[in-house]
Amino acid sequence: MFPIVRRLPLNLPKSIPLLHSSALNLTAITTPTSSQTLDFDDTHRLFSSSPTSSLISSLSHLYAMAFSPLVDLGITALRSRLISETEIGRRAIKATAYSRFCAGEDAESAAKTLTELWGRGMRGILDYGLEDAEDNAACDRNLAGFLHTVEMTSSLPRDSVSFACVKITAICPITLLERVSDLLRWEQKKKTIDLPWKSHSLPILSPSSPLYHTPSSPPPLSETEEQDLRLAEERLTTLSQRCSDFNVPLLIDAEYTSVQPAIDYLTYSAMLRFNHNDRPIVYGTIQAYLRDAKERLMLAVEAAEKERISIGFKLVRGAYLTRETELASSLGAASPIHSSIEKTHACYNDCTSFMLGKVVSGSGSVVLATHNFNSGKFAAAKAEELGIDKGDQKLQFAQLKGMAEALSIGLSNAGFRVSKYLPFGPVDQVIPYLLRRAEENRGFLSASTLDRQLMRKEIKRRLKTMLSGRG
Repeated sequence: MFPIVRRLPLNLPKSIPLLHSSALNLTAITTPTSSQTLDFDDTHRLFSSSPTSSLISSLSHLYAMAFSPLVDLGITALRSRLISETEIGRRAIKATAYSRFCAGEDAESAAKTLTELWGRGMRGILDYGLEDAEDNAACDRNLAGFLHTVEMTSSLPRDSVSFACVKITAICPITLLERVSDLLRWEQKKKTIDLPWKSHSLPILSPSSPLYHTPSSPPPLSETEEQDLRLAEERLTTLSQRCSDFNVPLLIDAEYTSVQPAIDYLTYSAMLRFNHNDRPIVYGTIQAYLRDAKERLMLAVEAAEKERISIGFKLVRGAYLTRETELASSLGAASPIHSSIEKTHACYNDCTSFMLGKVVSGSGSVVLATHNFNSGKFAAAKAEELGIDKGDQKLQFAQLKGMAEALSIGLSNAGFRVSKYLPFGPVDQVIPYLLRRAEENRGFLSASTLDRQLMRKEIKRRLKTMLSGRG
C-alpha cells in the first residue's frame, strides 16, 4: 500500500578481470572514424539563438569559474552558514552560482526556463534539488515535491521534458541507505548471508567493486529499519508510477559509494517493475570515474536482457572525487576512482560504445551526460557509424545548465536529442548541488577552454560586423 502524500501548493518550499560471458566482451569495440557531424567552426550558426548580452554574461562567468582562487573563495562562502543563512549572503549566491546553474526556486520558475530551452531546440531534465533526508517525514515531503514536478509537465510543450530526476537520498533516510549498503557489500563478500528483506534485483556489485566501507559483519536490519525500507520502496514505486502515467522517464542519480549499493538495489528493483515496454521508465546512473563502473554496467545489462526488460542508464564521469578520495584514504584503502583522467575518459567512452550497441540491438537506452567535447564527438561518430537515427529516443545527450553550452548547441544543431539539466529549489536547499558544481568546475573549467574560445570568437565576429556597418 502506498503512503498517502499531501498535495503541496504550486509554490513549493523552496582495471577489470575478464568475464566469462561473451555478452560482456568489449574487445570488439572500435574507435569510430572522425565525424563531421558536429560543427564548432561556424560560430555564427552555433550561437545564432544566443543574444550578445547572453554570450558576454556566459563568457564572464566561465572566466571567473576558471580562476581557481575565486572558485575556492566561492566554495568557502557556500559552506559558510554565516553566508548562506543571511539575506545578503543568499542574495549574493543567487546572483552568482545559483543563477548560472539553477533554473529557479520552484517548479514554475523551472518550467519557464525549460520553455525557453524548448524554443532553442533543446529539452529539459527537471530536478527538484533535494537530497540527504533524515527521517520519513522529510522523505514524504520531498516525494510530494517530486510528484508535483512530474504532474506539472502536462502543462508544458509536448516532448519538451525529457526526464524527471530524483536522488534516492531525498526519499530514503541517509542512515538507512548506509545500513543497506553495508549489508549488500557483506553479502557480496561472504555470499552466504541471508537478507530476508531483499527483493529480486539485478547485480549490484561486481567482483572488482570495493568493499572497504564494510570491514566487519554488520548487524541485520531491525524491524523498524525493514519497515522504513519498505516505505522507501513504496515512495519510489509511487514516483515511478506517476512518471509512467505522465510518460516522463525517471533518472535516478548516482551518489557517493558509501550509499550507492542501496541506491542501485532500489533502482534495479524499480526497473524490474516498470521497464517492460520498449522505452524504459526508470533509468540508473553509472559514474565512469569509478574503477568498477564498466563491469557493473555490463553485469546489470546482461541480467536485464535475461529478464527481458528494457534498461536505461545515464553515463556521467562523477562528481564526488574529493569525498571518495578522502574517505578511502581515511580507511587505509585505495581510491575507488581511476588513477588518471585519461583512464576515466577511456572508461566513459567504453561504456558509451557498449550502450550504443544496446541501442542498436533494441535492449537498451542511454543518456550521455558529458561536458567533454572529445566524448561528445566520439559518441556522435560512433552513433553515425552504427546507423543510429539522430532523433532516436533511446540515445540522448545531456549537459548541466550553465556548462558546455557550445557542445549542447552543436549536438542539437546536428540533430541529436539534447537536454539541459535544470535543478531548482530554494537557495539554501540546493547548496550541496552548487558545492559539487564549484568543485567540479575547479578541474573542468580550468582545463577546458573551448567554450570560452568559441564564445570569444563569436563576440569578436559580431563586434567586427557591427563596426563595419553590415550588422
